[in-house]
Amino acid sequence: MTAALNIHDLQLGYLGPRGLHTVVEGFSLALEAGQIGCLLGPSGCGKTTVLRAIAGFEPVRAGRIALGQTLLSTATLHLPPEKRRVGMMFQEYALFPHLTAAQNVGFGLRRAAAAERAARVQEMLTLVGLADAGARFPHELSGGQQQRIALARALAPAPALLLLDEPFSNLDGATRERLTAEVRDILRRAGQTAVLVTHNEHEAQVMADRIGTMHNGRLTRW
Repeated sequence: MTAALNIHDLQLGYLGPRGLHTVVEGFSLALEAGQIGCLLGPSGCGKTTVLRAIAGFEPVRAGRIALGQTLLSTATLHLPPEKRRVGMMFQEYALFPHLTAAQNVGFGLRRAAAAERAARVQEMLTLVGLADAGARFPHELSGGQQQRIALARALAPAPALLLLDEPFSNLDGATRERLTAEVRDILRRAGQTAVLVTHNEHEAQVMADRIGTMHNGRLTRW
């Protein structure tokens, strides 16, 4: 099967007063369509930097990132984030407090016809188990419900790849454990290719088909 995500010999870093400070080096992986991959490692190991590079928020110093047949990044090519068909779910759910759950989910569908947008929003609300919550505002939802609305919003535009940056870190232990399995099942039902970043080994084992262990900017196992 052709890899949905293919990263080869990636180098990421930034220019400082002493020249180039390398954050990630020699990073390569391939993830098939429909698989959930995980980058596992402690804070500062470079995993979130890789995620940001896939999304288009970090420039590539060397190597390449491809999504299907589309080249996203090299040292000389940078496809803008909005053209990558990559969705992202952050640690903070970043729901708009003045919009209802349904309006939040439909935020990325503003160019779609009204009927099409409404149908897709309801489809996503049903997918995440909140079919009757569309009229509620974020402050009327629990933390777990807010997370599922954020997931529905990320899935609504049908991204080719979904990136999840420590999405469970703001939840209490019991809610975190329950939602880890729920989010995995939602992604499975959607057939969504995804990459999760976490420092929690149990979370990685529950969620992922492939786990990449990172240490000091290098992928030590995939």
